[in-house]
Amino acid sequence: MQEWESGANITSIPVAGIPKKPWATLAFGTIFAIDDALTESSDRKSAQVGRAQGIFVNTALDGTDLHLLMSLVFTNKEYNGSTLEIQGADRQFQKYREVSVVSGTGKFRFARGYATLETVYLDMPNANAILRWNVTVLSF
Repeated sequence: MQEWESGANITSIPVAGIPKKPWATLAFGTIFAIDDALTESSDRKSAQVGRAQGIFVNTALDGTDLHLLMSLVFTNKEYNGSTLEIQGADRQFQKYREVSVVSGTGKFRFARGYATLETVYLDMPNANAILRWNVTVLSF
């Protein structure tokens, strides 16, 4: 997942936060809208297989935890139009963390499972990141 909060092609932007406080990834109460590319590898130029679309909220008073609510919308041939629905706490400074797969559509109808996230690139000054997702699902 390629997340870019700075540069020419941003994919994540703060849309709300605590009045008179900075709106930032590490600021409690900040809500971001995202439309991040899902790619085959961590290389920004690798083939896109979908988009991560939704929101995340910084839910920790100390700014360390995010809560994710998003759809992984697949655009590649085999899974085009299918989605996985993600929800859960992203303890962003842990090497590995898990979020829940709570549902799905299309080829992933009635999906349940989990996703393990790993930050493979982090540019804190510009708030850019690349996350590796390893998703395990059961669907019917």
